[in-house]
Amino acid sequence: MQKNKLMKHNASPEKSCETVSKLYLVPTPVGNLDDMTFRAVKILNAVDIILAEDTRSTSFLLKHYKIEKKMFSHHKFNEHATVERIVQYIAEGKSIALVSDAGTPGISDPGFLLVRTCIEHNIDVECLPGATAFVPAVVNSGLPCDRFVFEGFLPQKKGRLKRIEQLVNEERTMIFYESPFRLVKTLTQFAENLGNNRRACVSREISKIYEENVRGTLQELIVHYTDKSPKGEIVIIIAGK
Repeated sequence: MQKNKLMKHNASPEKSCETVSKLYLVPTPVGNLDDMTFRAVKILNAVDIILAEDTRSTSFLLKHYKIEKKMFSHHKFNEHATVERIVQYIAEGKSIALVSDAGTPGISDPGFLLVRTCIEHNIDVECLPGATAFVPAVVNSGLPCDRFVFEGFLPQKKGRLKRIEQLVNEERTMIFYESPFRLVKTLTQFAENLGNNRRACVSREISKIYEENVRGTLQELIVHYTDKSPKGEIVIIIAGK
């Protein structure tokens, strides 16, 4: 009943949003601040506490939308130490929103542990629809997007090559996140295991001014980014076998 009440309330933009005691996962823009949804702004205005991966980044977002709210840090280095306390706050009647620096919490960002712990304590969790980098990247790639596998970030050291080798026979389109500093190395490792002629696309700076999608074979992409050092957030899309 509470969920239906909230959805009905949100349907009218003139009314303020009411939150209930639960955890809200609120996606934030991956680049363009205009990608924030009306509902996300309402939720952040209404909750008691906002958990932020980086309070400095989130402060910029909140200032842009004139949101003044108490913030606590919640990131991969402290989540195990703070998760029980957060759950206790919600159990006591607080409404809490979790945001990451960009995109949807839990997608290659902190969120899973808190969600699982809330569920274990019978606390409601509600994830708002919104921005995530890999969806526009796979659609823009021109590669099949009816079936795909999201791999996120590969291990930086131990297990990296083993993971790539396990994907040699993957038939679905594959999606990876990568740092611009490791892009050429990663593309080279893919080419060595999947073949130089495997089709791929590198999406960079999604929704920002300098957004680009460079398509070609893995070998062509290696040459391109060897000559032109990339900057910004990277999503790699690779065709399945």
